[in-house]
Amino acid sequence: MKKLPEDRMVLELLPEFIDSWISDINEQFTSLYEARDQKNNDFYRFAHTLKGSGFQFGLDEVGEMGLEMMYKIKEGKWEELAEYKQKLLDEFTQAKEFVEKNL
Repeated sequence: MKKLPEDRMVLELLPEFIDSWISDINEQFTSLYEARDQKNNDFYRFAHTLKGSGFQFGLDEVGEMGLEMMYKIKEGKWEELAEYKQKLLDEFTQAKEFVEKNL
């Protein structure tokens, strides 16, 4: 995260948004990844929501990762998706630290 969002409403919701995504990633990522053979789109929806929310809240790196995940899911590159859990957690942790220092 390079700068804080300018929209006051988004800025006000940002700390809760970050905490919520950290929790969701810790609680859901592994089970969604492991359920990939069940012919459902839950992991794709997770990545799509991550993409949109990341861009909306000014976390462009998170939005880009969500977009990358969507492409990898569509292409069936599951082995490449496992590493995203830690990447996302790292990005959200950095964003949380940035927000705490700058709010």
